[in-house]
Amino acid sequence: MEGLGMITANFWKNRNVLVTGCSGFLGYWLASYLVEQGACVVGLVRDNVPRSSFFRFRLNEKITAVRGALEDYFLVERTINEYEIDTVFHLAAQTIVEIANRSPLSTFEANIKGTWNVLEGCRQNRALVKRIIIASSDKAYGTQEQLPYTELSQLRGTHPYDVSKSCADLIAYTFFNTYDLPVCVTRCGNFYGGGDLNFNRIVPGTIRSVLHNEPLIIRSDGKPKRDYLFIKDAVRAYVTLAENAERLNLYGEAFNFSSENQLSVLDMTNKILTLMDKKDYPVTILNQTRGEIRDQYLSIEKARRILNWSTQYSVEDALRETIDWYRNFFGAA
Repeated sequence: MEGLGMITANFWKNRNVLVTGCSGFLGYWLASYLVEQGACVVGLVRDNVPRSSFFRFRLNEKITAVRGALEDYFLVERTINEYEIDTVFHLAAQTIVEIANRSPLSTFEANIKGTWNVLEGCRQNRALVKRIIIASSDKAYGTQEQLPYTELSQLRGTHPYDVSKSCADLIAYTFFNTYDLPVCVTRCGNFYGGGDLNFNRIVPGTIRSVLHNEPLIIRSDGKPKRDYLFIKDAVRAYVTLAENAERLNLYGEAFNFSSENQLSVLDMTNKILTLMDKKDYPVTILNQTRGEIRDQYLSIEKARRILNWSTQYSVEDALRETIDWYRNFFGAA
């Protein structure tokens, strides 16, 4: 994968790896890297989304794709067993806050039940599975008086998506603590980069609006602060943690990953507009969001100290690459 570089030579060669959510944004980038490194990737795929990178760039032809949903325990367990999975990256989830607010039950089914299904499937095949990386979120911390979040901050989600991630996070620790399952947890900021087709997110939504000369609308008041993590840095985070989990005895641990650049929604919008030479582009601020945490940002001191991990891309360089990706995407369309 261009710009990512090899992390540990030959670690993934011929290793059987399950990636849930492999047709999603992060899943595509992570599975692509693992295929390049020689891994035998098995991906759990729920929906056929023709415009997604997974299908557009034919990753589906390079991995073993299992059709089905996380909520189907027997499918999950069969997949782990029959494909003799060594490493699990559990990324699949309902990830959109507004959808979670509209449909909390389906979000809880996917994010909470889906997580315990994956972990129980791994427990039943403990002789096979050597490492499990569970994707939590910075949202799992909920609203805190003290920022940035550290891994010792309490998990106290209050809205449907946040709660689903707090629960999944705690369930992962339960399976480690009770059954000694080799689990690690990631808590990341907001991903961005080429291939994200959830255009209600600020980065792809802003870029699409400008490229199509459409109204640029911000649902919030533009002031909430977030961490934004470039997708290639995110892949490095996941792979670095997986490669070091056993060697450094990190099972049962959670790690924050972010760029440590706290930007408001309006700050990020303005950066994109500047890089697209559209600084005077009209922006409509609705100030209508409900059920979202005001400010969220992470400390990565633990990841820096233990994993020697930090981001390689500046926000500006990452956004330039992202903008170019969408220019090509919409040009091809």
